Amino acid sequence: MISITIIGSGNVAQHLIKAISKTTILEVTQVYARNIDSLSHLIDSDKITNDISKLKNADLYIISVSDDAIQSVSNSLFFSNKLVAHTSGSVAMEELSDKNRKAVLYPLQTLSKKKEVDFTTVPLCIQAQNEADLYLLTEVAQHLSDHVYNVDSEQRKSLHVAAVFVSNFVNHLYKIGSDICIEHKVPFEILKPLILETAKKVQVIEPNEAQTGPAKRNDTSTINKHLTILTDENQKDIYKILTKSIIDNGKKL
Repeated sequence: MISITIIGSGNVAQHLIKAISKTTILEVTQVYARNIDSLSHLIDSDKITNDISKLKNADLYIISVSDDAIQSVSNSLFFSNKLVAHTSGSVAMEELSDKNRKAVLYPLQTLSKKKEVDFTTVPLCIQAQNEADLYLLTEVAQHLSDHVYNVDSEQRKSLHVAAVFVSNFVNHLYKIGSDICIEHKVPFEILKPLILETAKKVQVIEPNEAQTGPAKRNDTSTINKHLTILTDENQKDIYKILTKSIIDNGKKL
């Protein structure tokens, strides 16, 4: 068995605990959480501690906390020469404490506590300082997911930016679409088949080939009509920026 200690209790930490529990070769030996009750539904309470000085020996320690807390948590670990990984997409591996061997195990997926995810489909981006640690991390990752990638810090940062565009920003556009529907008293559900088909289409053709709509056609008449419908200035600005980006992209081809 490969023993794993998880430090943190947020979305990523909780999904990791669930995923590890479904394997036969990996074991969560301990979890550190400031609030023990936050994890009592996932793991036996005797495996949870709120005292970081009481962490037990493990093959791998995974720090799964907010980005701005990674360095301080790493520095607070009392042991040395252990394999310690963080799960951030935007924090360099080098920001971990020099006391321990450094690594990264970054799940590139939107994870929420209330939404179950098939972790075997989640891309895991891994990085380690030496070959032996990379071998162990690869073994851990392959037991969790069918999609494992060796990605360095700079590549990971770029992926994280791209992920913000294709996930976080897109979800905000769903919110704007929902607001427009509410304002004009039409059900947002009407748009859900379109949302699903758009997501499916990009799985089989390139995004540039999948682009449709008035901006793609440079249909200024429809674009101007849309702008008159929008009553929120922020929505208008977003519409104009995205429309210009699509039109400019078409000019480059």
